[in-house]
Amino acid sequence: MVKRFGQVIKIKPEGKEQYMKYHANPLPGVNEMIKECHLKNYSIFIRGDYMFSYFEYDGEDYDADMQKMAEDPATQHWWSLVKPLMQPLDDRKEGEFWSDMTEIYHLD
Repeated sequence: MVKRFGQVIKIKPEGKEQYMKYHANPLPGVNEMIKECHLKNYSIFIRGDYMFSYFEYDGEDYDADMQKMAEDPATQHWWSLVKPLMQPLDDRKEGEFWSDMTEIYHLD
């Protein structure tokens, strides 16, 4: 079964241009790890200082796949570049960087 995720975070105004440049040409291994961890149909949108991400997860163990991604050296390097450009929301849950959103409607 596919699970859909929506997440939101702020982008620091001084980091917006660099963030978009990084995502125009991700580092080797980053996209491959995303796919290996069963994330599909992944998009990031931006408006002003806010970014919204959408992806679908079709694996069996989301937490284990996210741990695998977090332990990947290419992903760790990628995060070291992009995380300083973002500002987590003040009302995020403990342990969140990107804040998960609640799906209230879906139509296939």
